[in-house]
Amino acid sequence: VIPKNHKNIVTLGRAPLLASLQRTAIMTSEKFKGVRLNIEPGVLRVASSNAEQEEAVDELDIDYGGDTIEIGFNVTYLIDALQNMSQEMVRIELSDGNSSALVTNPDDNAFKYVVMPMRI
Repeated sequence: VIPKNHKNIVTLGRAPLLASLQRTAIMTSEKFKGVRLNIEPGVLRVASSNAEQEEAVDELDIDYGGDTIEIGFNVTYLIDALQNMSQEMVRIELSDGNSSALVTNPDDNAFKYVVMPMRI
């Protein structure tokens, strides 16, 4: 069940990502908790919007040199994964914009959290 052999690996600070997700989650609707992650070499853009056409966008510096990927997630699941980690860094492994993501700790393979994408 745990996906393997991801070709795209993002590494960044857990606390900045958690703070960014919490900020952008404010603009999601109660029913639809979707956020878009636009991943490019060196930059992660976190964006959300609601039915009133309000939008939140946040950018983070990341360690990433792979393909450009746009993927959507339920922000609640990502926040849950990050709140259950105690390490400073987080690694997100992806195959593409339509496949599940594996959230891990770069220094400890014991923590694994699979998050399924959603269409946004």
